[in-house]
Amino acid sequence: MIKQTLCLVFVLLGCSLYAQYSNRPNILWIVSEDNSPFLGCYGDSFATTPNLDRLAEQGVLYKHAFATAPVCAPSRSTLITGMYPPSLGTENMRSNYPVPQHAKFYATYLREAGYYTSNNSKKDYNTVDQPQAWDESSAKATYKNRPDGKPFFAIFNLTVSHESAVHKPISDAALKHDPKRVPIPPYHPRTKEMEHDWAQYYDKVEQMDAQVGRILKELEESGLAENTIVFYYSDHGGVLGRSKRFLFESGLKIPLIIRFPEKWRGLAPGSPGSQTDRIVSFLDFAPTLLSLTGIPIPEHMQGSAFLGAQQGAEHSYAYGFRGRMDERIDLSRTIRNKKYRYIRNYMPHKIYGQYLEYLWRAPSMASWEREYNAGRLNEVQNQFWQEKPAEELYDIEKDPHNIHNLASDPGHAALLKVLRKENHDWLLKSRDIGFVPEPMLLEISKSGTPFDFGQSPKYSLERILETAEMASSRDASFMGSLRLRLKDSDPVVRYWAVIGAIIQKDKSAQKILTSLLKDQEVSVRIAAAEAVFGLGDINGALKVLKQVLKSDNQMARVYALNVLEQMGEDARPALDEVKILLKDNPGGGDYDVRAAERLVELLGM
Repeated sequence: MIKQTLCLVFVLLGCSLYAQYSNRPNILWIVSEDNSPFLGCYGDSFATTPNLDRLAEQGVLYKHAFATAPVCAPSRSTLITGMYPPSLGTENMRSNYPVPQHAKFYATYLREAGYYTSNNSKKDYNTVDQPQAWDESSAKATYKNRPDGKPFFAIFNLTVSHESAVHKPISDAALKHDPKRVPIPPYHPRTKEMEHDWAQYYDKVEQMDAQVGRILKELEESGLAENTIVFYYSDHGGVLGRSKRFLFESGLKIPLIIRFPEKWRGLAPGSPGSQTDRIVSFLDFAPTLLSLTGIPIPEHMQGSAFLGAQQGAEHSYAYGFRGRMDERIDLSRTIRNKKYRYIRNYMPHKIYGQYLEYLWRAPSMASWEREYNAGRLNEVQNQFWQEKPAEELYDIEKDPHNIHNLASDPGHAALLKVLRKENHDWLLKSRDIGFVPEPMLLEISKSGTPFDFGQSPKYSLERILETAEMASSRDASFMGSLRLRLKDSDPVVRYWAVIGAIIQKDKSAQKILTSLLKDQEVSVRIAAAEAVFGLGDINGALKVLKQVLKSDNQMARVYALNVLEQMGEDARPALDEVKILLKDNPGGGDYDVRAAERLVELLGM
């Protein structure tokens, strides 16, 4: 009798759970790597993407979907936390700074609510991992391993379209896409290597599409498609030079297609085969996922749901950022509405085309640089090898490749002012911690989180941002104010005042800059070394930089090596210290090692 009663209880409990779970959709995310909307359904007639084109016919295509970062790890940090990496301190490529306890990975909320969560298999979240978020995370992870009747959230990450796919050229005979017919953006020279890399990349997109087809077929065969909402998107744009890692459409615009089965058609923003021009960004993905599954959205998430019961109002802008990319230092921010992209460069003295070891593995990059050095590029293709303007403004409808900067056009002055203010206000609202130089950020992270520092009164963002804007403006009239700030009590303010002196080559500040070679903050000392070198003090710069190479702060070493490379032949006296660094890190792939190896290559042993 007791056994019969227990069986009845378990049956009733099972029925209750089934009813609960059957009223919640499964969610399947298919994520490709490093590709812009190179898809037939987005109007690319050269692409071969029948499976994704079919998915677009069955679902809703988003015309204005954007990553927050044009590179994988910071971009995925946004996705997994629902927070803006410049707020968290996770904006710099392949950093591992801690985040506050409340910044749980979104899969944790799903798992706590009864979902089976599987990740196949890339993580790369740019922060300390939270493995408890997943029931399983591996190359074999699948929703098929869940208990019967349990709803699932599953990710399949497709790596075939990653930029590494073009590092080793295949033979022309093996290409499916004709290199002579491949469309090439106007900022790229039509070299043989460029043609080949583009054709090979279209081949990889075709292979990615085939993998999508197999995943969707498997879902159908499992009998679960009728209760599963399917997302397809890429982790950012890409993949050849001036796309991935750069704040243009080619780096930030992503394909996004969402298919709703009949049962959940009421959640869709349109009928099958329709398109929407709603602006969505990666900040919105975690809130949207929780909204679709009936889970309350935590207040700390900085985006808003674009689907489900908790759907928010449509955004006017999508925000994006660029910090350190591998071994190269830079800082830029961007905002995008439905027609224009605005970019603010806070280190305009650094050229777009800074050498990155990993980027240069693509044969097309070496060919582009070769053509530049030979003087065979046109004005548009040359821009990549020049210093940046302080501001950029592009009409996306008329200029999809972002090659005509309208920032100095009097006809767009009013719009520029509006977008400039919007960018400024967002940096303040989001408490952007990216203006703290990374050697300092590394030290902060040893005793707390960058996020907590950014939220504290210690971080005087208003004054720091004002200084950074003056410093990067290329406007010499600000130098009087910046000279005063070279003596500011805040080391971050001092750092940005030095950046202004570097950009302006301010000789009248040389005495103060020389005194800053002994500043307590290493970031200020490195920047001051760069500044005095630009004013002719080679020995003063070398003394500081050689000492920094012995520092235990890896990011300080990266910063110093960047300055030494800019010094060219004048950096030769520091080669002994560089070689010691390499000797202490044999076979290391860290960014200081990459920068050191590059310097040795340029100067010779």
